[in-house]
Amino acid sequence: MRASLLQIAVDPDESVESRRRRVAALVRKQRGADLVVLPELWPMGAFAYELFATEAETPDGPTFEAMSAAARDAGVWLHAGSIVERVRDGGSDRLFNTSLVISPAGELVRTYRKIHRFGFDKGEATLMDAGSELVTVALPDTTTGDTTTGDTTIGLATCYDLRFPELFRGLVDAGAQVLVVPAGWPARRRAHWSLLARARAVENQSYVLACGTAGTHAGVEQAGHSVVVDPWGEVLAEAGNGEEVLTVDLDPARVALTREQFPALKDRRLGLPVPPVRD
Repeated sequence: MRASLLQIAVDPDESVESRRRRVAALVRKQRGADLVVLPELWPMGAFAYELFATEAETPDGPTFEAMSAAARDAGVWLHAGSIVERVRDGGSDRLFNTSLVISPAGELVRTYRKIHRFGFDKGEATLMDAGSELVTVALPDTTTGDTTTGDTTIGLATCYDLRFPELFRGLVDAGAQVLVVPAGWPARRRAHWSLLARARAVENQSYVLACGTAGTHAGVEQAGHSVVVDPWGEVLAEAGNGEEVLTVDLDPARVALTREQFPALKDRRLGLPVPPVRD
């Protein structure tokens, strides 16, 4: 499986609509990839809180429309990063940080609402609601062209989720072999970004595709350094600070082989169903 991570630079002087057009053009250039991944909240920037309400959209809104057409033109599966999703709830609106997964036919296949919101008592944590469901997506066998069965299962997480290992263990229990993490991670905690991406790969014996943003969001410098990590924790590719495309060939069979050769997941004692106590 060939994966391309698009580390998008967010310039505050670039309009959201202009960025959609530019990113769509970048996606179209990835023809030949199987999976393309975009960062978290790239249309307006993960720290541009003042834009969340005004730029919020439905999952079939303008970002989806632009990315759907681009995915279809490129013939790729597209993890379109995340949008600010608006949900009408009675007389008020609820906002979610929602990821979109689009098929090569341009169809919206899955959404994932970010479970762990960043900000503690401000920012995203107060402006958005939390998701509650773990989400995986079975991608078709790209070697045979079989579109009826899933050959590779990806598990979805977003940015701050990376700090919560129980989420990723749940995704692995649901069959995930590749963990996809779009983010808008701040530069001042770049070391944590790299460390946690490798940790999630090692402990779950899975590939990790961690795609962040470059540039500055609302005065917050972004970490960049998108990274692809293999099931042994080896870094296969890493971006720098600017806008960049990482393209890496992944072998899903390597996940099964790693788990067979070093079967640590079989030795789990906690987080499993507890057998009944017998007298």
